[in-house]
Amino acid sequence: MPELPEVETALRGVTPYLKGFIIEKIVVRQPKLRWTVSPELTELKDVKILNLTRRAKYLIIHTEKGYIIGHLGMSGSVRIVSHDSPINKHDHVDIVMSNGKLLRYNDPRRFGAWLWTDNLEEFHLFLKLGPEPLSEEFSGEYLFKKSRQKSIALKVFLMDNAVVVGVGNIYANETLFLCGLHPLKLAKNLTRKQCELLVETIKAVLTKSIVQGGTTLKDFLQPDGRPGYFAQSLLVYGNKNKPCPQCGAKIESLVIGQRNSYFCPHCQKKK
Repeated sequence: MPELPEVETALRGVTPYLKGFIIEKIVVRQPKLRWTVSPELTELKDVKILNLTRRAKYLIIHTEKGYIIGHLGMSGSVRIVSHDSPINKHDHVDIVMSNGKLLRYNDPRRFGAWLWTDNLEEFHLFLKLGPEPLSEEFSGEYLFKKSRQKSIALKVFLMDNAVVVGVGNIYANETLFLCGLHPLKLAKNLTRKQCELLVETIKAVLTKSIVQGGTTLKDFLQPDGRPGYFAQSLLVYGNKNKPCPQCGAKIESLVIGQRNSYFCPHCQKKK
């Protein structure tokens, strides 16, 4: 599943080919995604794109008439191709531009979304979202206050979009390892110092991944396949039974909140 750094990389990759140009039309081949594609999209013609931004894992295309909201879901991807590029299986949506390019959305599992709103501040999917992880609002003091009386596993707490957006499974695992915190530790037992460390580490891990993803922006111009999201340099995620990079003990795994979790039993204590 594309995580926040991959979505940010996608945003940066497609922006130069969309911002400031005119949408000639939007072609929807498969409207039945996670939610039905908004009918307003197929009605957009000769509309200028003013800007592109991101909220959590949502791509936001700002047009002069409103906002196109895209989500890549579990298996979705976007890439820039020319108007005459052959259509492949699972190419569900095309945003056809006036510059000879189009944004093509491919999604084998169809868990993504393409929606429309004319009021971004009241868009229903954004109303309960927490702060962006790289924002000043996301601070140690904020996290400490949010964690009080939260009798849930720390990993589940960090992945709650109402607490902070975009800390997906991979980055929650990596952050907890770097902080020496067990994924099953109760959130309410966090100290202020631990919250400060968590926030600092989350920001560092995500920033590093975004910088790493910047080296693959050329992938969004490949007409013959989906962009290959950048390879992660991971310490514990997916490394069950491999030696811990810090102490050499075997990495263990368990399921927390229906997601695989990886940790070092020696370096990450539940206390």
